[in-house]
Amino acid sequence: MNKIDMNDFKAPEGWDVATDKKSISKQFKFKDFNEAWSFMNRVALKAESMNHHPEWFNVYNKVDITLTTHDVEGLSDLDVKLAEAIEAFV
Repeated sequence: MNKIDMNDFKAPEGWDVATDKKSISKQFKFKDFNEAWSFMNRVALKAESMNHHPEWFNVYNKVDITLTTHDVEGLSDLDVKLAEAIEAFV
């Protein structure tokens, strides 16, 4: 895993960079809780296969996801790869 140089970093489309530049986040909205939960299940399986797990929060049809790599105290290439994989599930 490689720490990202934030001087040249452009977040994946729709993802926001935290003010401390150590994470990216995005809120996803779905039709209902079942769709949100199904999405979370797909993300969980992908995250587990990558051994890279999101910080997330779910209320009814909304899922907030934050990606960061604690081992590098900031963003790594794993965060970008997981964000791209997550986008494929939407």
